[in-house]
Amino acid sequence: MAQTDLTQDATANRKMPAVFIGHGSPMNTLEHNRYTEVWAMLGQHLPRPKAILMVSAHWYTRGTGVTAMQRPKTIHDFGGFPQALFDFRYPARGDAELAAQVSQLLAPTPVIMDQGWGLDHGTWSVLAHVYPEADVPVVQLSIDASLSPAQHVELARQLAPLREQGVLIMASGNVVHNLGVMNWQAGAPAYPWADTFNDAVKAAVLARDIETLINYRSLAGAGESVPTAEHYLPLLYIAALMTEDDPIQVLVDGVEGGSITMQSIQVGAGIPHVVVD
Repeated sequence: MAQTDLTQDATANRKMPAVFIGHGSPMNTLEHNRYTEVWAMLGQHLPRPKAILMVSAHWYTRGTGVTAMQRPKTIHDFGGFPQALFDFRYPARGDAELAAQVSQLLAPTPVIMDQGWGLDHGTWSVLAHVYPEADVPVVQLSIDASLSPAQHVELARQLAPLREQGVLIMASGNVVHNLGVMNWQAGAPAYPWADTFNDAVKAAVLARDIETLINYRSLAGAGESVPTAEHYLPLLYIAALMTEDDPIQVLVDGVEGGSITMQSIQVGAGIPHVVVD
């Protein structure tokens, strides 16, 4: 199948938004709730992308990789969920041309042109609602665990030209992600530290305060909210792409299990009727 042409489409001349999604449980793939309704609205209201570059919390590596296969597999990187979730497939095609361009943009950082990973649930649990027909090519970019937050920001800024070429840059994680203390009771309120940290991050995003986002460890509640970095770091890839002329919008927010926040942020042209609380 022909690869995506990033130069011959109306969206190629339109600056695409960039979006961070708090993805929560993989069960959101199959469910319809206030989070997934907003994800679906994204697909309905965003300019049609030529391709998607996704940074997922669930591809946390040593070194930087980009999926470069024609048909990325659907990875079920979890256990203990209903069979219907394991049966789910998201058959989006890949885009080797976009993968090669990502490698060029990130130079001199070495980028592995990966043929073995695929699309993990940080990607397909969201895209199942945004583009349910799986008819937009998808490339994943890994998160190098050896880099500092500031280095992730600098790497992400090198991707900015893609926004001018019809590529939708998305990132998927959670601002607060602490599975170890989850309260499985339905409707469990947020832990105070989760609310405090989540609100501080939201305020920093809306203020375009990238330094606070980089130095998130200094914020109250950071230790409990971000016990490991992989779910927080995707946010930095979107925050790094903010420019002064970009509107910034909180698409949806909320807490699940007391210790997972669902804050989602869009940089660039907004969508109507969002649900913040």
